[in-house]
Amino acid sequence: MKTFEELSNSFADAVENAAQSVVGVAARRKFPATGIVWDADGHIVTANHVVRHDENITIILPNGETAEATLVGRAPMADIAVLKTDAEGLVPAKWVAEDAVRVGQLVLAVGRPGEHVQATLGALSGIGQVMTGPPRHRGHRKGKGGPWGRGRRGHKRHGGPRGTQNVLITDVTMYPGFSGGPLIAGDGSVYGLNTSGLGRGASTTVPVSTLQKVTTQLIEHGKIETGWLGIGLQPVKLPEALQTELEQETGILIVSVEEGSPAQQAGIYMGDTLVGAAGSAVTNPDDLFMVLTDDVIGKEIALQIVRGGEVMTVMATVGTKPE
Repeated sequence: MKTFEELSNSFADAVENAAQSVVGVAARRKFPATGIVWDADGHIVTANHVVRHDENITIILPNGETAEATLVGRAPMADIAVLKTDAEGLVPAKWVAEDAVRVGQLVLAVGRPGEHVQATLGALSGIGQVMTGPPRHRGHRKGKGGPWGRGRRGHKRHGGPRGTQNVLITDVTMYPGFSGGPLIAGDGSVYGLNTSGLGRGASTTVPVSTLQKVTTQLIEHGKIETGWLGIGLQPVKLPEALQTELEQETGILIVSVEEGSPAQQAGIYMGDTLVGAAGSAVTNPDDLFMVLTDDVIGKEIALQIVRGGEVMTVMATVGTKPE
């Protein structure tokens, strides 16, 4: 019994420690949420899907007082939003080192959907990935957007940026208002940000590594920069001979090339089929998106294309999409 009591008290202490860095977030009508204090300058990180307003956002502080906040930036694919408040005395969260995360650890989800903090216990079930971004459009439509460029009327196309997101998977019950709150260790330090906006049928947490990368960019730039080639895409099935040669069934047909874009400067033409980028196979737009991260902006990458039935390689310097 003493061991149980000690364990119970240690969990209560962990929640008490973490609660100093946990705020309530009111940024969506009748949809309470939670946020984590990022730094002493007043930056709050929360889940993007709970933030509907850019301004007039209310923060419920650990002492029960309220403060106003504004939106700094969003990263919808990672379901992360960064807010800024002028409230003083904020205590930044303590983050768990990435290599300390282990499947099977007991964890606590903490939320502040109102004035008081709440918590629930579970286990870290796994470390995996979920597909993010809007679903592919079915049928014909006209569309714009994505880091690669624009689509063309009359073509099935990708519905915008998609990719995979690294997440921690738990069996913790995420109660209403817990999105944007922390998943914590036994000492109150934070594994990541809980969200119901990624994945289905499982409780997911955005890990510290993703939070650090995304939040830093949002604070510095107000947005997430992604690489851009300036091409419109349509998935296509490759001829059988090419399927055998490349060991892949599909590629993406280039249906448009924007004037002055990195693709045009690299000598890519409408009608080429893209089958590889930076040493990775490209079978659909998702594969290309995973290559065109902010890390490759300004760098030259190899693009493998099919032109006239022949496979060839061209070099392109990745840019950023013009405003």
